[in-house]
Amino acid sequence: MTENYTALYEEHKKLGASFTDFGGWQMPLKYSSELAEHHAVRKSAGLFDLSHMGEVWVTGPEAGAFLDYALVGKLSAIADGKAKYSLICNADGGIIDDLITYRFGDEKYLVVPNAGNAKVVAAALAERAANFDVTVEDASAATSLIAVQGPKAEAILLKLTDEAQHALITELKYYAFNELTVAGHDVILARTGYTGEDGFELFVPNDGAADLWAKVAEAGAEFGIIPCGLASRDSLRLEAGMPLYGNELSLERSPFDAGLGPVVALKSKEGDFVGRSALEAAKEAGSKRKLVGLKGLGRRAGRGHYPVLKDGAVVGEVTSGQPSPTLGYPVAMAYVDVEHAEPGTALDIDLRGKAEPFEVVTLPFYKRQK
Repeated sequence: MTENYTALYEEHKKLGASFTDFGGWQMPLKYSSELAEHHAVRKSAGLFDLSHMGEVWVTGPEAGAFLDYALVGKLSAIADGKAKYSLICNADGGIIDDLITYRFGDEKYLVVPNAGNAKVVAAALAERAANFDVTVEDASAATSLIAVQGPKAEAILLKLTDEAQHALITELKYYAFNELTVAGHDVILARTGYTGEDGFELFVPNDGAADLWAKVAEAGAEFGIIPCGLASRDSLRLEAGMPLYGNELSLERSPFDAGLGPVVALKSKEGDFVGRSALEAAKEAGSKRKLVGLKGLGRRAGRGHYPVLKDGAVVGEVTSGQPSPTLGYPVAMAYVDVEHAEPGTALDIDLRGKAEPFEVVTLPFYKRQK
């Protein structure tokens, strides 16, 4: 049930968006054609409202040590101005959420969880902070997040900033951020994203979101930027092989099942962290099923929860799947028995009683040319 609306909701209505409920938020699904929106991001630029994502500030003398305990990665090792992908797990090693953490200094971090999990993550962080000298502040309700994704994203943002600030954009590395002024608004500008393209995410207070959105759209018009909804965001992230919470990630899956073992700092962190014992045991035991990419050899696409077959026997389940607009063939991600997870393995997806041929391939399906 939809309970939340972003600060850009009225802008989306004016643009003729069709809406969907996502994690309790009324979000734009598409504005005209999800295919046009998908191709715009691959070829020029797309403008996304991601304000349903969470923003949780962690501050205090023990902020780094606390995040090392609360998350599975070694967040204290991030350099100032950098970001790191990580997971928050429960004591059983199940994945509560995947998230990105930004480091502003020894005593200041920003944690960004997924929309549907934002309150759960904020509550878990607050609970885990009991024995640390830190403050956990959930600023999600006051913060908007706008993404500009695509090969023209940098050129668009340069139009909206003073020349003196241009190096803060052009020299910004992937998974890094700066604080600067864009179109008259003080923002946190991060070179991160979920589409597989170059691009940026802009954190801005809610009262500036509509004006910033409009000015980015105006500046990007000559480059072909268009507003994009969740439908194209999902097809873009699937091509990029990025897991989605609720599809590929859940409390029932360990990071090792999902191919995210390198995210878990079992060796580099000396102290305890939530889920450590369970994750050590899970790594030792090995996974029975593994997340893989499946390339369609026919024309029909698999969808979530469709069975994956080997010689007619069920050996897995699709988590995400659809035709790839960029590649021109169906793609899917699925958990399959480890003995059938090697690239090149021929498998079928049961499309409502008809077996469609697929082949296991290495993720991602799509990787941009730099």
